[in-house]
Formats: sequence, structure tokens, C-alpha cells
Amino acid sequence: MPRAFKLVLPLALVLILAVAGVAAGCGSSDTESDASPSADTSQAYSIGISQIVTHPALDATVQGFQDALMEAGYTNVTYDLQNAEGDMATTASIAQKFAGDDLDLVLGVATPTAQALVKQITDRPVLFTAVTDPVGAGLVEDPNMPSANVTGVSDMQPVKPILELAQTFRPDAKNVGMVYNAGESNSVFLVEQAEKDAGTMGLTIVKAPASTSAEVQAAAKSLIGRVDAIAVIGDNTAVSALEAIIKVCDENDIPLVAGDPDSVKRGAVACYGFDYYDLGKQTGVMAAQILGGAPVDEVPVQFAENLQLSINEKAATAQGVTIPDDLVAQAVNKY
Repeated sequence: MPRAFKLVLPLALVLILAVAGVAAGCGSSDTESDASPSADTSQAYSIGISQIVTHPALDATVQGFQDALMEAGYTNVTYDLQNAEGDMATTASIAQKFAGDDLDLVLGVATPTAQALVKQITDRPVLFTAVTDPVGAGLVEDPNMPSANVTGVSDMQPVKPILELAQTFRPDAKNVGMVYNAGESNSVFLVEQAEKDAGTMGLTIVKAPASTSAEVQAAAKSLIGRVDAIAVIGDNTAVSALEAIIKVCDENDIPLVAGDPDSVKRGAVACYGFDYYDLGKQTGVMAAQILGGAPVDEVPVQFAENLQLSINEKAATAQGVTIPDDLVAQAVNKY
């Protein structure tokens, strides 16, 4: 059976997310000082990781998680890495497997896998990461007071700055397309937020659903002639098949804006987003605290830090737009 966790120190983590005027809890970015555990880090630990799909942002999240634990001194850790590859039934199977395994902690990478783990596992810590809306997803009721065994890090981000990028590249834009998976609660949340923000900006969101990676290209093609720009924000299915969307945008002079830097590196024009490796490190710091003895319900949910502008001038040329000089000057990442 998993080890019992004893309180070592009371934790009071007051975290601030200040993005586009929205305040929420955020953790410290100093992973080494925050992650100092009181447990014997040399003992063996087993951690199960359930990832919804393969794509670079989530892969980087997992790497950051493992690196943070290594930096905290947890060098004797066995990881059981499982990937559902976008199949919702597989997320449930992985959760059932982990529920029966002798694991000290489990991690759900993205909303569907985290939901499956929470349904199956109540007797050991469950962490989530890269989850947009943990309350709406049913993972926690109160981010500041998580339940007895569930906490994690949210990648909730403001949508309006991304839509503003679309207006920058197409000043006369009226319609912005969004390729998304209606089966992912995080995607539904972001699309709904986009619709609210668009309504205040004179924009209309045109939705193109894709339930699997194989459907993404057809969804993107359905937007040709109907939109002035396309946005991919926080949808794992769309990001896993991003090259199909990029191809449609390149061939039809449709600027593609995104919610993560890796998507810009792959061929979107620009994004406001977080570094998902850093997101994983934030989550790894929390894992170190819990393995060190902190009760899960005393480790509040954190939110991603350091919103960054990324641009890709080659992609801009391919999609028929020019990135203004002021954005070039502001960009943290340039591809």
C-alpha cells in the first residue's frame, strides 16, 4: 500500500497570478528553495504519470516535473509513464491500473487524464497539471482549500490577448475560428471564454469541432472562407495535430495565433502563453512538498506563471501577415 504522509510543516502558500488584470494564486518560481523536503529523499518512490496525448508542450511539462523532483533531491524515483494518445477510454484504463498499483503519488497531465485519476484514486495524492479549469472540471471545489488528496497546477490563461493578436494581424477581422475538442472540458471552457471576450471586441468565434487528431485537418479546412484568423488555445487534440492546421493556414493566408510557445515554434504566427516546462517544474515542487510530508489539503492549487509573447516571422510570411515592430521588440521568444 502507499506510504502514509505525515505533516512536517504547516504550509501557507499565497500565490498571485497577475495576467491581464486577473488575480489568482501562484507559486514561487524558485524551485530549489521551495522544494526542500524533510523526508528521506534517498528512499525509493514510485510515481504514476498519465498524459492525455503526445505533443511537445505536455512532454515538456512531464520533463519539468521530473527535473524539479531531481533538483529537490528525489533521485530514487521510478516513473510509470502512460499516454492515452487522445483516447478517453484509455484514460480510464490507466487510472484503473494506477489505482491497483503500489504508487506513492500519481500525476494527471491535462484535464481528461486528471479527471479519470480523481474518479479512481482516493487513497494517495493525486496531482494535476496543464488543467485549465480545475473547479469546472470537478477536480477541486475550492483552489485555496483542495480536497484531501487532490491538488495541482492550472494553466488557465487569459484569452483576450490572443484574440487581440488576431486583430493586430487582421485589423478588419470579424470572425476568428477555433479548432477544439468538445469532449475536453478545458477546451469548452476556453471556447466559452473566447466567445465572451470576442463579444466585447466586435468579433465572432466560429467553432470547428474535432473529437480526434485525425479530424483536425477537416475541421481546419471547414474554416476556409469563413474566418479571418484561427486560434488554437489550450486544446490538446488540436495541438497534437497542429501541423494540419498550419498547412491550411499557410495555403490560405490565414494567420494562426496560439496559446503556447511551442505552437509558435511549430508554425503559428504568435502567442501569449506559458512555458510548459516551467509549469511542470511548478508541479514537481508541489510533489516534493507532498512527498516530504505536507498534507495535500494544505497545498493550495497554483496557477501558471510568466505569460510570454512569442512570434514566428517565417510563419507570418507564410500566412500573409507582417508582425509589427513593437511586437517584435516585446517578444520573449522569436522563431
